[in-house]
Amino acid sequence: MKKLPPKALKYLKILHLFCTIMWVGGALAMLMVLGFTHPTSPEACHIRSLCAQKIDDFLIIPGAIAITFTGVVYGFWTNWGFFKHRWLTVKWVLTIAMILMGTFVIGPWVNGNVHALENIENYTIHHETFARNVAQTIRWGTIQTLGLLFLVWISVTKPWTKKK
Repeated sequence: MKKLPPKALKYLKILHLFCTIMWVGGALAMLMVLGFTHPTSPEACHIRSLCAQKIDDFLIIPGAIAITFTGVVYGFWTNWGFFKHRWLTVKWVLTIAMILMGTFVIGPWVNGNVHALENIENYTIHHETFARNVAQTIRWGTIQTLGLLFLVWISVTKPWTKKK
């Protein structure tokens, strides 16, 4: 298959890095919003839940989708391939695992805390489901963020040798 010219490869790298910033930055922002704010009113809980959902919808999800897309472009149209190096294999496996975890585990907790304002009684830290959703999002969001930082480390250091 034909490879990308050097100039296109530079633009691909910029796009890949920008999308990484979106995903990692969004994950860190969500942890900050949920972990370091302590709303006391139902209205403030509602705003915090909306902020977490918007971070997910406009930073994390598009960043993850675009990372996958740019990774596929890297795999097909550059010399990196998909599984040519062990670190690339680990990156692919972890990226897909984190996308699935975010979609099917963390996402429902984030979205589960966004209710119609008419149901303001659902927005209190004393509401069992609300509190559980926040706690689980923080717990698993921390694990996911650490995984993302590990992926950045792998990308920079390329720690494992080429497969034989």
